[in-house]
Amino acid sequence: MSDTRISVAVHATDPLSRAGVISHLRHEPTVELVDRAGDGSIPAPPGTPTAAAQERVAVMLVDRLDDPAGSELRRLARSTEQRVVLIASELREPELLAVVEYGVRAILWRHQATPQKLLRAVHSAARGEGELPPDLINRLMTQLGRLRLSALDGTPSAAGALVPTLGMAPREVDVVRLIAEGLDTKQISEKLAYSERTVKNVLHALMTRLQLQNRAHAVAYALREGYI
Repeated sequence: MSDTRISVAVHATDPLSRAGVISHLRHEPTVELVDRAGDGSIPAPPGTPTAAAQERVAVMLVDRLDDPAGSELRRLARSTEQRVVLIASELREPELLAVVEYGVRAILWRHQATPQKLLRAVHSAARGEGELPPDLINRLMTQLGRLRLSALDGTPSAAGALVPTLGMAPREVDVVRLIAEGLDTKQISEKLAYSERTVKNVLHALMTRLQLQNRAHAVAYALREGYI
C-alpha cells in the first residue's frame, strides 16, 4: 500500500461544525489535515505515521447553500489544486444543479455523514470520482432531463427554468461573455444559435434573479465573481 496521504482542508459555517469534521478525520492514517489556507498542518495525534500528502481535497460543511456559502463553494471548486466534498443539510433543485456545475466531486447529507462515509467521499474526490446519495442521483437525472427538453424545446420559459439560485448558469455566462465583447442581441443570437427572444429571456431571468440593473451591471458581476 502507498504511504501517500490525502491533504484535506475543512471549511464550515461555524467553528463547532468544523471541529466535528476534523475530529472524524484526524485519526485517519490516509489523511493529512491542513488549515484552510493550506499553508500549515493541523497537528496529528501522537503515533500517526509521517507520509507525503499529494492529492488535495476541501471538505465544506453547510446547512443551506445561501449566497455567502455559495460564493465560498464556488471559489473552492474552481481551484485547480483541490477537489471538493460538500456536506449539506439540504439542497434545493436549483442549488443541486449549481453545485454540480461548480465541479463539486462528492456530496453527503449532513445527517448521513458518518466517519466511514466521509472518508470514502474524501478518497473518491481525491481520485477524481463522484459520490452522491442515491436520492440526489435520481433528482439530478430528472433535472438534467428537464434541462435537455427545455433546450430542445427552445421556448421562452427554458431561458429561466432550472437555473441556479446562486451565481450564473452556463448559458448565462455565454451570453454575458459576448456582451462583454461588445456584441448586440442579434450578434449574440447568431453566435450562439439562439433566437433573439431567447437571448433577451436569458438576460431578463439573470438580471431579475440576481437583481442586476442592466447589461453593464451583469458584465461587472460576471467579472467580479470570476465567470468571465
